[in-house]
Amino acid sequence: MCKAGSGRSRGGVRVLRYGTPLLRIQSVLLLAGLSLCPASQAAESAQRIQELIQKGDLGAAQTLLRQSLEKSPRDGGLYNLQGVIRAQQGDSDGSEASFKKALELAPRLEGAYLNLGHLYQERVPKEPAARDNALRVYAQLLSFEPDNNEANYQSAVLLMQKERYASSLQHLSKLPPDVRARSQVLSVRCGDYAGSGDKAKAAEVADQMLRSPALVEADVTTLLPLLARQKKTTLAVRLLEGLEKRELASFASVHSLGLLYRQERRLEEARRVLLQAAQIQPASVPVLLELAQVANDQHDSTGALGYLAHARDLEPHNAAIHFFWGMVCVEQNLTHEAFDALAKAVSLEPNNAYYNYALGAVALTSDQARQAIPYFQKYCELRPNDPRGRLALGIAYFDNHDDDNALNTIEPIEDNPDTAAGAHYYLGRIANQKGDYEEAMRQLQRALQSYPDYADAYAELGLIHLKRKEYPQAEAALDRALQINPTGYVANLNLMILYQRTKDPREEKQAKRFEQVKEVRAKRMKEFLRTIKVEP
Repeated sequence: MCKAGSGRSRGGVRVLRYGTPLLRIQSVLLLAGLSLCPASQAAESAQRIQELIQKGDLGAAQTLLRQSLEKSPRDGGLYNLQGVIRAQQGDSDGSEASFKKALELAPRLEGAYLNLGHLYQERVPKEPAARDNALRVYAQLLSFEPDNNEANYQSAVLLMQKERYASSLQHLSKLPPDVRARSQVLSVRCGDYAGSGDKAKAAEVADQMLRSPALVEADVTTLLPLLARQKKTTLAVRLLEGLEKRELASFASVHSLGLLYRQERRLEEARRVLLQAAQIQPASVPVLLELAQVANDQHDSTGALGYLAHARDLEPHNAAIHFFWGMVCVEQNLTHEAFDALAKAVSLEPNNAYYNYALGAVALTSDQARQAIPYFQKYCELRPNDPRGRLALGIAYFDNHDDDNALNTIEPIEDNPDTAAGAHYYLGRIANQKGDYEEAMRQLQRALQSYPDYADAYAELGLIHLKRKEYPQAEAALDRALQINPTGYVANLNLMILYQRTKDPREEKQAKRFEQVKEVRAKRMKEFLRTIKVEP
């Protein structure tokens, strides 16, 4: 006599897909193997329930299932179907309970093991401990069915994710040769070899996978997180290039390839591929920002501003775009344009500490330096433990001729390693302005001890020697400043003054040099007028 639910199923209803790819050995929906008696009423009902599930008519399936359970309350296969219905309805806990009930009633019901294992895999992104639960379920199935392809494959996937690469490879070795040759399995093997540090085998298996006729994008993309953790950028690029060559790469894969090219400083290729991504999704602001970053890395401010202009049109209230625009202008010494862009960013995100800091820094270089003070004050309020904010605020006070507040702000941070050089430099400048040359020189020497290539500190020393008519020492200090920074404004100005005072025949040449230094900003301003018209 047949006992419902006592049979051994060769399959199960597979409905769980996210993050747990099936082995593609069987169809997604299979008979649940409810009974060893195909002609029985329970089997006929189960067949009908599965047909309803496949059609998406869960209400009718649930009604028929309830009627079937009333007649066969100990049929494990019916509880397996109940778990499938509950999973499709989003009831993960209820689905888990149903699958466990199915296994309680039918301890060798393969489909229930596989469905429960996949259910746990679904939870892994939010519940990492579910990975071990899935492994235990597959281990139970393998204890009486050691050659089960799906259980071995999924165990290998999970073990690879846990960085147990040798164990993962052992499970893959139990698969038949034709299954081991499938791209999905090759993907896991590639990850195992990459994770264990066998670059040669990883590359060999990657090439086999990329040649597979059945290759799909997921075979590559599921490996990317592992390769990122292992910093196997070269292999990730190789795989994504293979997808692109096979014309299997979606926007996400093209985008990832562009980012990896940039990471490897292959900027021309990064820009080409990111442009492809932008063609796939023309309104993608993140891609436009990445293109702007690549163009900026290539010192192409025109291109960077063009991409940013397009991004700004798409998202005019995105503070990050205005901030980026401002920073490109900063690199081009376009202070007024930078100030306007950064002011917009701060207006959109007034509590962003870094936006306030950048705006204050740009204000210091403008003709209205007093505007810098409130932005640095805001930064200090938002980042009270960052001594760089106090130094910047002290500089703003100094530039606004408020020496008392400058001293009170800078002195507490003069010995902090992050700010020592700048703090001593400005303390030296304050002493210089007060005519305390000995104190000024002491502070500047301390600045140079902290930062030996501090061009501005040498320029200030040169100015003090110039004031004291110590012309050889002044020339030596200014020459050193210009060796470090040939276009330094203050050093070039003071050297010109020195030559004038000493009637040095190099005066005329230095005057021309100083004029060239002054013209740099004006030239860049003209270039900017062209860049703002550029379209992406």
